[in-house]
Amino acid sequence: MEENKMGTQPMLGLIAKMSLPAMFSMLIQSLYNVVDSIFVAQIGENALTAVSLAYPVQTLMIAFGVGTGVGLNSLISRRLGEKRIDDATDAANHGAILGVATWILFALLGIFFTETFFRFYTSDPTIFQMGCDYTYVVTIFSIGVFVEINNERTLQATGNMIYPMVFQLIGAVANIILDPIFIFGWLGIPAMGVKGAAIATVAGQILAMIYSTYILQCKDHAVKVSFKNFKFKWGIVGEIYKVGFPSIVMQAIASVLIVGLNAILTVFSSTAVAVLGVYYKLQSFVFMPVFGLNNGLMPIMGYNFGAKNRKRLIDATKIGLVIAVAIMAVGMLVFMIFPQILLMFFNATPQMLEIGIPALRIISICFVFAALGIVFSTFFQAIGNGFVSLLISLLRQLIVILPVAYFLSHWLNSAVGVWWAFPIAELISFLASLGMFAYIYGKRIKQLPRGAD
Repeated sequence: MEENKMGTQPMLGLIAKMSLPAMFSMLIQSLYNVVDSIFVAQIGENALTAVSLAYPVQTLMIAFGVGTGVGLNSLISRRLGEKRIDDATDAANHGAILGVATWILFALLGIFFTETFFRFYTSDPTIFQMGCDYTYVVTIFSIGVFVEINNERTLQATGNMIYPMVFQLIGAVANIILDPIFIFGWLGIPAMGVKGAAIATVAGQILAMIYSTYILQCKDHAVKVSFKNFKFKWGIVGEIYKVGFPSIVMQAIASVLIVGLNAILTVFSSTAVAVLGVYYKLQSFVFMPVFGLNNGLMPIMGYNFGAKNRKRLIDATKIGLVIAVAIMAVGMLVFMIFPQILLMFFNATPQMLEIGIPALRIISICFVFAALGIVFSTFFQAIGNGFVSLLISLLRQLIVILPVAYFLSHWLNSAVGVWWAFPIAELISFLASLGMFAYIYGKRIKQLPRGAD
């Protein structure tokens, strides 16, 4: 049943069953990201700025973790749809190795390049030291995030969405509980400030990794990681990264984007940098449920593409688009109506409110366009055409937004120009996504058998 429900169950109910656990876990993930910054903001604006400057590093780590997981999910779900169970299991084995290899890479980057990174942004010794303390911990001890993501995506590819939700909950709840203990020094623990927030983060990730590894190894699933008679195959790694590498680049572009926007905003004030950091924390409450929806959509799309069922593939896409737009529209209304309340959660100063209120209202205009583009990108990845998603992301997060942000901020001599770059870039990206979908549908999807409901 777990193996074939993606090809047989009614589509709306299947998407709800597959996506709701992931959406819920993503909301919890958003909660602990926001709580982390709320606690850090109580230390002071310098601490919030330091964590905001470290955010691109964390974004890059997530890019590699999630990107590899996307490739793994796509490959496993397609192999299951093709009834190639042994090949799906072999992909899961390679995913486990890739998770550990990625951790080693980022641990080395954290050790050797953290100080260089922060010297690029700030000469303030307090912000510099706080940022370095935070980044050393989240990179050197990042094994939890990389291994857990691959375990999670492996199970999602089989249609199991409950355990991945539990993994996220374990990490999130642990982080929320440990944050005040390590930051402020509760229960006899020394107060560690920003470094304590980082320790709480990696502790939650490692706990989730341990539990997810146990579940993947000890419970019954369509695929299971096992190195008995295992032979490493570069061809499988290539298949994983055929979809995963464009996803890595797409999300890594987000890291480059934040680096570039921070560089533009530092010309105006460190408060503007803090506002951008707060925005990215808050917008996760809107975007993460859509990403959770996509976690449910991708294996359904991949399975039905592999099974050559055009109707179910397109039905999943249509329903996904409607749900994503509804989520983003609600988020836009909240940002438009309650920006001051949202900012005050972060102990906002009058200057932060002056910059942040128009920022949240202007940027949120992009949410509905972003929803459409995100679902189309998931469609491209699910059918194994990840480079189309890459091209769209390059357009959205590099080719358009940074030049527009730079031009408008200098033309207006204000950070407001940066905020307007977001909706402009998302609109152009959506139009490009729509055009690419129409092209790919004509070339690869239209000729597939219609299939049954």
